[in-house]
Amino acid sequence: MTSTTSADSRPAEPVADPATTGTLHPEPATDPIARRPAGLLRRHRDFRLLWIGETANKYGSAVTGLALPLIAVSTLHASTFQVGLLGAAGWLPWLLIGLPAGVWVDRLRSRPIMLISTALSLVLYATVPLAALAGTLTLWHLLTVALLAGAAGVFFQTAYTAYLPQLLDPADQPEGNAKLHGSASAAGIVGLGSGGLLAQLAGPVNGLLANTATFLLSLWCTARIGHRETDRADRPRRALRKEIGEGLRLLVSDVWFRTFALFGAASNLVLTGYQALLVVFLIREVGIGEGTVGLLVGLASTGGILGAAFARRVAARLGTSRAMLMLELVLPALTVLIPLTGRGLGLAWYLIGGFGASAGVVAGNVIKSTFQQRYCPPELLGRLSASSAVLNFGSIPLGAVLAGFLGTQLGVRPAMWLMTIGVPLAALILWCSPMRRVRDLPTERRVLDTEGPCPAPADAP
Repeated sequence: MTSTTSADSRPAEPVADPATTGTLHPEPATDPIARRPAGLLRRHRDFRLLWIGETANKYGSAVTGLALPLIAVSTLHASTFQVGLLGAAGWLPWLLIGLPAGVWVDRLRSRPIMLISTALSLVLYATVPLAALAGTLTLWHLLTVALLAGAAGVFFQTAYTAYLPQLLDPADQPEGNAKLHGSASAAGIVGLGSGGLLAQLAGPVNGLLANTATFLLSLWCTARIGHRETDRADRPRRALRKEIGEGLRLLVSDVWFRTFALFGAASNLVLTGYQALLVVFLIREVGIGEGTVGLLVGLASTGGILGAAFARRVAARLGTSRAMLMLELVLPALTVLIPLTGRGLGLAWYLIGGFGASAGVVAGNVIKSTFQQRYCPPELLGRLSASSAVLNFGSIPLGAVLAGFLGTQLGVRPAMWLMTIGVPLAALILWCSPMRRVRDLPTERRVLDTEGPCPAPADAP
């Protein structure tokens, strides 16, 4: 990615940091990370392997994310509420095991956890076409696969979040996050498009066959990473409940972590709500074919590539805090256009709304991921990630079930209106926080006493 510098070259001015005791800290006038030489993929072999493996993994997940609801709708003739349950099943494990998973990740090495989780997902998804071939595929089978694969995803995501800061220097983390989020968006586009095409040509079940090669590639690349983590076996271990409490205490007491967690929970609730109904909406309400669904969703997802590409530039020019506000308040608000979607030229409403949501969400995630990796004490990163993910991802099954219920009671299109209107309303959480009063998010890692309560912030949203 091309290096950038801040457009504001004035001398640094002291600004108040609402997450600390109120003392003044110099605010950098330029982003020092923007001056790092480009070419992380060329000069860092281990990151390159991680990037290839993650891209393959995201491609397979995109195929699965489209194939499972298509199988439910087209093959098993599931109801709207049942499709909502299927969307909820994949995220329910965050509520069930998310907190202890964070403790276990902090206790163990991350790379083996990632390998085991990927292998488990591969086996689970392979059972779907095998059951279909045997004539025994049921909705309960799909729900079970989604639930168990979601549990594997809890461990993978938590371990991955804790692993990346160990693999990359702090100055390389923004570029690494941007490249990973950008490739994930690109892989999602190709996966959705090819998944829809496969569903149209060979049936939705056969779309899952793509996961075999992609998960195998992910396993191979992750296994070849040369970086070895330090042994964590000699770290003092306390009761599981106490270690979980440390992550929760950090999340609740710090104004920045708390703001992002609350916003993530509210945003995911409504985003997942409309996405859970999307296949039903486009096929049954708009009246388009399965292949066109994949094409449309893929085109709308190109916003994620653009978002990952310009996130660092916008953050360097405006400041990370101001950029986060702009990206999350303005672009995702275009989702309110999605319920206007109709046949022919009316499909443009979905493309505009989906593109804006994808661009804003991915760009915001790049900034948020870099902030969290640099600001959080490394020994607590796994627990913090899991604690915030319980809120962020725990609201996803609730959103899917709520959307399924509203779609059944009110109709699919009215339910889409309610879910999409909630997207800009959720972003008001950021506006009501200290983010609007500072140019940049803090970058220094806080020194915390993990045996006692975290210091209370001087300001709160």
